[in-house]
Amino acid sequence: MQAYRASLLRFDDAGQPLFDEDGLLVIGPDARGRQVVVAAGAWSALHASYAEVPVTHWPGRIIAPGFVDMHIHFPQTDIIGAPAEGLLPWLENYTFPAESRFVDAGHSAEVAEFFFDELMRNGVTTSLTFATSHPASVQAFFASAQRRQLRMISGKVLQDRHSPDGVRDDTEESLVETETLIRQWHNVDRLGYAITPRFAPTSTDAQLRGAGELAAKYPDTWIHSHVAENKDEVQWARELFPEARSYLDVYTGFGLMRERAVYAHCIHFDDADRQLMRETKTASAVSPTSNLFLGSGFFDFDGADRVGYRYGLASDVGGGTSFSPFTTMMAAYYAGREGQTKPGVSIAPSQLWWRHTGGAAQALGLGGVIGNLQPGCEGDFVVINPTATPLLARKTGLAQNLEELLFSLIVLGDDRLIERTMISQAQAT
Repeated sequence: MQAYRASLLRFDDAGQPLFDEDGLLVIGPDARGRQVVVAAGAWSALHASYAEVPVTHWPGRIIAPGFVDMHIHFPQTDIIGAPAEGLLPWLENYTFPAESRFVDAGHSAEVAEFFFDELMRNGVTTSLTFATSHPASVQAFFASAQRRQLRMISGKVLQDRHSPDGVRDDTEESLVETETLIRQWHNVDRLGYAITPRFAPTSTDAQLRGAGELAAKYPDTWIHSHVAENKDEVQWARELFPEARSYLDVYTGFGLMRERAVYAHCIHFDDADRQLMRETKTASAVSPTSNLFLGSGFFDFDGADRVGYRYGLASDVGGGTSFSPFTTMMAAYYAGREGQTKPGVSIAPSQLWWRHTGGAAQALGLGGVIGNLQPGCEGDFVVINPTATPLLARKTGLAQNLEELLFSLIVLGDDRLIERTMISQAQAT
C-alpha cells in the first residue's frame, strides 16, 4: 500500500463534497489485484491505522479525483480553434479532411500519443472518445491507452452516407469491423468499447439497425453519438427520418438508447426528449466550450435536473476549445446562466466539479469505479497546486469556504494547476 497526505477532496454518493484540510488517501490492492482506494479521510482519524504504510506528503496541495471527460474526439486534436460558420461547415471544411488522415497507422499512433500526453497534463484520467471510421485509429488509441494502463473508452466511427470520400465507410464492412474490434479490445485491462454512429444523418437505416443489434449482443459496451446540437442538423434529421417524433427518437427506433448510451450536446430538446433520456437511462455529455464556439446553443441544466436524467461534462475537443476541465467547468457556469430561473450562482462550484468527476462516472455507468476517491474506487487522482500562479495564490488564500476555493480554481485555473496526474494501476507495476 501507499499513502498520500494533503488536503483531500472527494464526494458522497449524492454528489455532495467532502473535504479534509489535512487528509490521508491510502491506495492498495483489492481481492482482484487492482489498485484501489483503501481509506480516505482526515489524517487525524486515519494515520494511526496506517502507521506502517509509506506516506508521501504534499503540503499545501489538494488531492482530488481524476477528471472524467464524457465526450472528446482524439483525431480532432489538430483542429482546435478552426474558424467556421457553424457545425456543418466546420465538419465539411476541417473535421472530415483531418480525420481522413487516420487511415494511416503511423499518423494515428503519433496523434494518440500526443492526445494522451495532453489529457494527463490536464488531469483527465478517463475519457469517452471518438476515433474515426478507420480501424487504424481505434487500434492506435487502445494500444497507447493500454501501455499507459488507463481506463479509456472508444470505438470506430460508423458513417456510411452523407460523408466525403476518405471517411465514409461501407455498411456491412463497418459492422464487421466493429464487432472484430469489440472482441479484440472490450474489457481488456481497463479498456471499454463504444459502438459509435457519428450522428443519425451520416448513417443509413441499415447501419443504425446493425449498430443496435451489436449493442444488444454486447450489452455492457457503450453507445456514443451526437444529437440535437445545431438547429440546421435537427432540421436535416427531421427530413431524413420523418417517421420519428424527434431527432432523439430516431435512436430509440434502432435500439440505441439504454444504460451506457451517451449522446453529446442534447441542446434542442423538449421535455418528451428529456423524459425519454430518463426512462432509457441514457446520458448526455454536456459540451459547453464547443457549443459556445460553434454557436450551437445552450444546454438546459434546469430542464435536465427537473426531469432527472443523467449528464456530465465534456470538452468535445476539437469543437471544444481546451483540454482543461477548468475551462469546461467555467463554460458550463456561463451556459447555466441561460434560462436560469433561480437567483444566485448558476451551478454551485462543487456541482460543476462533481459533473466532471463522480457525476460523469455515474452517467457512464462507472459510478463507484472512477471519478471519486471513496473506498473501492480505482485510485486515479490529481494533485492540485492552488498557488500555481500569483493570482491564484492571492485569490485562494482569501477563500472563506470550500465553494469559494473551488470557484477560484475553476475561474482562474488551467493546466498549471495540475502538478501531478497519478494513475493507480501504473503505480502497481
